[in-house]
Amino acid sequence: MTSNEASKPEWFCVRAQTKREHIAANHLREIEGIEVFCPRIKYRKATRRGKIWWLEPLFPGYLLARFDLTEMERAVTFCQGVRGLVRFGNKIPHVPESFVLSLVQQVGNQSSDQSDVITLAPSIKTGDEIEVAHGPFQGMKGIILTIAPAAERVKVLLEFLGQVQPIDLDLFSILLPDKPLPTF
Repeated sequence: MTSNEASKPEWFCVRAQTKREHIAANHLREIEGIEVFCPRIKYRKATRRGKIWWLEPLFPGYLLARFDLTEMERAVTFCQGVRGLVRFGNKIPHVPESFVLSLVQQVGNQSSDQSDVITLAPSIKTGDEIEVAHGPFQGMKGIILTIAPAAERVKVLLEFLGQVQPIDLDLFSILLPDKPLPTF
């Protein structure tokens, strides 16, 4: 960029310290002239301790920031939690604004008090075909009869010992049907 060209804020990909994306994002937000987008996904996961909520970055190790590169590069690069800007040789490419806006719009459609958090919930319905992931019925396929979301249970019709039987299963013990992923 030459000195006579007017520079404008653009989106850039920022490398963050491992598992510290949200910390880097918070420190960058404190700097005037920098807009930050650090999308994270929240989902339930079955563990030995039981079912717990996990919160992970959508892009592990990275976040998006909008700023004027000529004025703010040094401030961003040396901000706490930041490892640097993504670069290819000496070139620091910008991220297309249309991509960032579509991500922001997708996250904005979520009903959440945290603006950068996407809450994932299983989307199943009565009549869907599933496969049992673990337990005594592992590998068997069946049809969902009823769903009890509060108890995180499903009643599934499985063919067992030559008969079709309704079986009550934990929601986390089934593989959900293949559905197309949302596009951004």
